[in-house]
Amino acid sequence: MRTIYFDNNATTAVDPQVLEAMLPFFQGLYGNPSSMHHKGGEVAAALRQARQQLADLLGCEPGEIIYTSCGTESDNTAMWSALRTQPDKKHLITSRVEHSAIINNAAFLRRLGYQVTEVGVDRDGLLNLSQLEKALTPDTALVSLLWANNETGVLFPVEDVARLCSEKGIVFHTDAVQAVGKIPINLKASKIDMLSLAGHKLHAPKGIGALYVRKGLKFAPFMIGGHQEGGRRGGTENTPYIVGLGVAARLAGERLPEENTRVKALRDRLEAGLLKIPYAMVNGHRTIRLPNTTNISFEYIEGESILFHLSHAGICASSGSACTSGSLEPSHVLRAMGVPFTAAHGSIRLSLGVTNTDDEVDEALKIFPEVVAKLRELSPFWKDDGPVQESELLSCEDNNCQICN
Repeated sequence: MRTIYFDNNATTAVDPQVLEAMLPFFQGLYGNPSSMHHKGGEVAAALRQARQQLADLLGCEPGEIIYTSCGTESDNTAMWSALRTQPDKKHLITSRVEHSAIINNAAFLRRLGYQVTEVGVDRDGLLNLSQLEKALTPDTALVSLLWANNETGVLFPVEDVARLCSEKGIVFHTDAVQAVGKIPINLKASKIDMLSLAGHKLHAPKGIGALYVRKGLKFAPFMIGGHQEGGRRGGTENTPYIVGLGVAARLAGERLPEENTRVKALRDRLEAGLLKIPYAMVNGHRTIRLPNTTNISFEYIEGESILFHLSHAGICASSGSACTSGSLEPSHVLRAMGVPFTAAHGSIRLSLGVTNTDDEVDEALKIFPEVVAKLRELSPFWKDDGPVQESELLSCEDNNCQICN
């Protein structure tokens, strides 16, 4: 069965050029880059090149990059460093639509006695800037925001927030896992203090990430060990994966124009076709978002069922709902945006990439209407060619029921 992969925000395939660059470091080039002999020296040279390749993509200095195992480690490192280097400050600010790496950390910090402010978003998923500005206090140690939302693709004005924080002497971190490689980034011209990324979102393998730390920023290591990464992250460097990330970064830089033209055009055509299905709606701002992402709700059916039938037809996508984890609750992102329950529960995310084609979009636009129509026939909230009217519903008399209330 032909597979149509529209789940690039979840992970990407390792690019053949990335794999080819990595393979020698599993065998012949196996030296430890910290060793003084020539076997270590040739590997150390490869790491320097990879660090420069990533720095070129980010618009920063190579020495401002710390390699990690993933985006989650980068997020944790940034948060804990900001707090440990400012022990007298007990307040941090984030948003209601962050990735779990930030949200769950913030919840843990609350239990330790920290004050956490979660800034809201509007119906389009845009950040409430005035609310954020009012939340800043002399006790604020850190502001941490997604650059691009992983579910909707909506972009936050991180450059503006970084400047605001810089003026007030507050550390600013952005989780840019979804943004890197999809939109231009120039950290030299930015007030961003720390930035997280993950290799597997830009055609490098899983298991490698990085954290940008602005030169001169006070920093406390999350992993303490040897002198690796300038003493900022202990542990022998993951050489093959660092090399792979370097090549992936170079390719991402070369493909940025394609991401923002051809891939965006594919996304727009797919989205326009899906919106012809009755009771379909886009979640998130239509222009202030990543060029590859759309989050669409099909009312009166479940996202989990949509994904199951799409997978059976060869289409890989993700749900904008937590249904896939066994919960009947819609995603926290869509709840924060105020998306109606009947829509949030039937939301899916489609995230395209440079490997997708016009033929795949054509095929998807044939499959989707059939899947949605079939599921609505089975839905208790659908009758004939439209939704069941409120007057026809039998209330379950549960005051907490999100459907009846």
